[in-house]
Amino acid sequence: MDRMRKIVKTGHNQVREGIARAKDMDYFEGEAHFIGDYTLDVRGKQLKGKKIFIVSGARPLVPLLKGIDTAEYLTNETALALEDRLESLIIIGGGYIAAEFAHFFAAMGTRVTLVQRNKRLVPDEEPEISALLMKELSKRMEIHTNTEAVEIRKTGLGYTVVAKNRENNGSKEFTSQKIMIAAGRQSNADLLKVGNTGVKTDKWGYIVVNDYFETTKKNIWAFGDAIGKKMFRHVANREAGLVWHNAAHQAREKMDYQSAPHAVFSYPEIASVGLTEEAARKAHPVNELLVGTGKYSKTARGEAMMEEDAFAKAIVKKRDGKILGFHIIGPYASLLIQEVVNVMANNGDMWSIARAMHIHPALSEVIITTLGNLEELE
Repeated sequence: MDRMRKIVKTGHNQVREGIARAKDMDYFEGEAHFIGDYTLDVRGKQLKGKKIFIVSGARPLVPLLKGIDTAEYLTNETALALEDRLESLIIIGGGYIAAEFAHFFAAMGTRVTLVQRNKRLVPDEEPEISALLMKELSKRMEIHTNTEAVEIRKTGLGYTVVAKNRENNGSKEFTSQKIMIAAGRQSNADLLKVGNTGVKTDKWGYIVVNDYFETTKKNIWAFGDAIGKKMFRHVANREAGLVWHNAAHQAREKMDYQSAPHAVFSYPEIASVGLTEEAARKAHPVNELLVGTGKYSKTARGEAMMEEDAFAKAIVKKRDGKILGFHIIGPYASLLIQEVVNVMANNGDMWSIARAMHIHPALSEVIITTLGNLEELE
């Protein structure tokens, strides 16, 4: 029971309760940066601590486009502050944030044009999943992949984005009322000037930590988007609990990123956990892998929903049945993936799922169908 309480109670709540119990505490508000070892400057006031937790997050990465300095662009941090529906919008980017906001604005009736530098949408997902997302989103918006925005111009109607096809170098122009930048994220560590206290960052600006979230400076920990591991809120919540534990106890715990899931709330919805097939091929001999796919339509519920294209994909170790990765695109993907996440997080295998009875007719049968289609790779 004590172990369960520790798991359920997140580090975020622990920190908040710790603050509430504090009798004497100084409160500093404002922009801060390190000026020396364990020392912060906050609007002219110095703040020192024996133990420091850096949870500075990340901000939108703004590409160096010609004309961007004079453009009033939207980001994921400002887009939902709009009070009126946009007639048209160009989204520069094609990752998770771009896909979700493209779906949202298109659903609101905005004419959306998405300009993606990579050859695929959501390129970190399985190629088959990216392809299906591209197919479905293209029914409601204009999408240009392998296309790089190079210039933004202010026009009477809003903005014009000049872009080049990365394959043939052909030029294209797109015009819309507003522009949204969704080209990635960057750590806020630079704003804190963490180098002044001996905390190192990598070549992308993310704070370097070990398996226990310790930075290169003793008694300074960092987690969340600032370290650039898995940049999702639920992952940061779990990291917070582990950091709090590691800072307060001799026995330390590591984060299990292998079983950290994520979802893309586009339409269709995407959910994934673990390795992609490409990553599994790099990490394991091909003859040790099994891969299988299962379509929603091969289950009674999926057939009734007329889901012809939605599917799931599993990557499994042949020898012991360990699930290395699982990926879903279709309705309720973020709910269906949880069964797999729970097994992976507890060192279970595919048989842990296969032995369990699944309700018929329910979409959870997609998981069993997928594992029943496993085949050896060539």
